[in-house]
Amino acid sequence: MLCQADLPDPRTRRWVASRKLSVVRGVLYGLITQEEALRRYGLSEEEFREWVRAVSLHGEAALKVTALKTFRDGGGHKDE
Repeated sequence: MLCQADLPDPRTRRWVASRKLSVVRGVLYGLITQEEALRRYGLSEEEFREWVRAVSLHGEAALKVTALKTFRDGGGHKDE
């Protein structure tokens, strides 16, 4: 079960896939509101939506920086 302690530190500046996933799950599971997550982590709504989209379409691996660019540009699949 996800709890507040599973969320990244609000001062996080290095966004690895696991931290992004924790924020996405925190919002999806109602642990934190999207508005609070955006404010707490200094994220844009567009950036957060891209994280959610990447996870829903391609799983956690899509949250890696290189994968986000690949998927955003329309190329690549989870199995590539």
